[in-house]
Amino acid sequence: MSTTDLIRNNIIDKLLTISNEDYLLALYQLVNNSTVGQDTVQLSEEQVTMLQLSDEDIVNGKLIAHYQLDKDDLQWLSEQ
Repeated sequence: MSTTDLIRNNIIDKLLTISNEDYLLALYQLVNNSTVGQDTVQLSEEQVTMLQLSDEDIVNGKLIAHYQLDKDDLQWLSEQ
């Protein structure tokens, strides 16, 4: 199960325990008025260029594992 699914299921579990109608109505309006997935984001030319460079890095194998990045960050921080 993905992280998104876990979060969604946890929210549903919490919602099922709420009995306050005003609170539920406020949550409903928040979700109902959400623009998530409805708007198209316009990227700047620089953002498109950065994404293209990232794609090239992936194709060329210029990757670093997340755990290695964390390790490098901790080392860098300890040297400061």
